[in-house]
Amino acid sequence: MAARPKGICSYCGEEVAKQSIGKHLEKCAKRQAAIDTATREPEALFYLRAESAHIKAFFLDLEVRGSATLNDLDSYLRAIWLECCGHLSEFAYEAWRDTISSSRKVESVFKNHKEITHLYDMGSTSETTLRVIAERKGAPTTTRPIALMVRNKIPEASCDECEKPARWMCNECLAEEGEWVALCDDCLEPHGHMTDYPPVLLVNSPRLGMCGYTGPADPPY
Repeated sequence: MAARPKGICSYCGEEVAKQSIGKHLEKCAKRQAAIDTATREPEALFYLRAESAHIKAFFLDLEVRGSATLNDLDSYLRAIWLECCGHLSEFAYEAWRDTISSSRKVESVFKNHKEITHLYDMGSTSETTLRVIAERKGAPTTTRPIALMVRNKIPEASCDECEKPARWMCNECLAEEGEWVALCDDCLEPHGHMTDYPPVLLVNSPRLGMCGYTGPADPPY
């Protein structure tokens, strides 16, 4: 049985089961301290869960200013999860229908809709759902339009050769045979596929193995 997804709280560093994140954030003393000491102009703040539509173990719990735009969200998702070759992207209601202008304010978009979809790369498409978990009125805890509250812990992978923890993906197996092959450090070189399509490190992104994506999938701020 696959391990249940977990996330890492950006405030206190605690590892939390995905289904318990909401309760954790309500009780997290360091998050509450950030809220209590915030002095910026109060506004509507949206707790959004960004989640890979196809691999639920990849998720980001974000607090987003209502005054932010969908362009801000697009830039954030590209930087932390998606960007590889400057592909087009768009937001839509109901997955592939009813596109939404990326200049729209977050508050206006989520006023009447609890969930939208972000699509990146219209060839090998990465699909992310953005769902409202909660909303509050208050001072933003950061000068940025988006605050990362919780990010998924990278899913564990076992080496296909020896079943030890894996750190690499064989790009050649994926490109030539359509097979996802994970490898540990010891089995990487003996596996042999090191030249035409060099192996890539496993990174915390649902786009790994798609198009030219190699990470590093670091938070943009």
